[in-house]
Amino acid sequence: MPGKDDPARKLIAHVVYSFKAGGLENVIVQLINCLPRERFRHVVIALTEYSEEFSQRVERDDVQFISLHKPPGQIFGMYPRLWRLLRTLRPDVLHTCNLAALEVTPVAWAAGVKRRVHVEHGWVVADPDGSNKRYRLMRRFYRPFVTQFVAVSRQLRDYLCGPIGVAPQRVALVANGVDTQKFRPASSGDSKPADWPFGAGDWIVGTVGRLDPVKNQTLLVDACARLVAEDDDAKRRLRLVIVGEGQEHAGLMQGIDASGMADRTWLPGSRSDIPALLRGMDCFVLPSIAEGTSCTLQEAMASGLRIIATRVGGSADLLGDGRFGVLVESGSVSGLAEALAQSLHAAGDDDIAARAREEAVTQHSLDTMIARYGAIFDPDFESV
Repeated sequence: MPGKDDPARKLIAHVVYSFKAGGLENVIVQLINCLPRERFRHVVIALTEYSEEFSQRVERDDVQFISLHKPPGQIFGMYPRLWRLLRTLRPDVLHTCNLAALEVTPVAWAAGVKRRVHVEHGWVVADPDGSNKRYRLMRRFYRPFVTQFVAVSRQLRDYLCGPIGVAPQRVALVANGVDTQKFRPASSGDSKPADWPFGAGDWIVGTVGRLDPVKNQTLLVDACARLVAEDDDAKRRLRLVIVGEGQEHAGLMQGIDASGMADRTWLPGSRSDIPALLRGMDCFVLPSIAEGTSCTLQEAMASGLRIIATRVGGSADLLGDGRFGVLVESGSVSGLAEALAQSLHAAGDDDIAARAREEAVTQHSLDTMIARYGAIFDPDFESV
């Protein structure tokens, strides 16, 4: 068990609700793969369950994955089991992500975990703007058990320092990072994935994210259907890729069928070849109801794509209020359809995509994120 060997390296216990394909889970994979092996060890604790397939993205062979199979409802009945687990593992750092995992912090305090880092990655559909009173009360209650807060966007930082009442010096702003070598613009030598279903003349609109109400892929389907109905060029060429899996799959499929988009839409599920899929797209759309700092939006920027995103959460900051992509109002089918039409008919204008790529390289590098987290997990990290 990782808590019992090599005490010279700090053990980080990453706690999440579930460890499956998703933005915050991808950040944990990046941290595990990129933080120096000689300084850090890792264990991933999923309160519900972890995906064997997704966990294979972790490149280290010394990481333990634990599923606690939490039943629906409050977590308090699991506190004794969590306390025993943490006493056995003896982590140096507890790293919790979002509200469900925040509830573990009192147990970690009681188990003697000295450094307890909590990261707010974004919102849920039940609380897209942080106004839910119950969630605010819960965060205030657990606030004293956290030694360091991290926010991935300015909106989330302001939320923690404002209504949650966290002192500004206890909140670090650390945007997610993107591997700009892996995520890069397409070149003539690139090949499409073996199951790529589209032709050379097609115009590919795509999105990547879990199929969840907060991601609102239905908005994208409806906007594409409207554009196809109104624009002859879109009717000939537009194709749609929705990458991801989740609870909304059945409902999304019904919407695709009802909109007449079934014969031009591809849902390949959860994939490990996201860089190649992005390089096959012409336009990336993030239609979310709420976001923190979207990893997939950063990946699309690094891939040199034309981008459209709803003006929510940290997306406006990432896109420089429109300098690196087009922002539309959340929930507006007509607004998104109009932005798609403009992108379709400006096929030769790649200046905005080039600027997005440059912004990702200079401002959102993976190395910067890793260095910031390394110093948060171990205050001596920067001096090494």
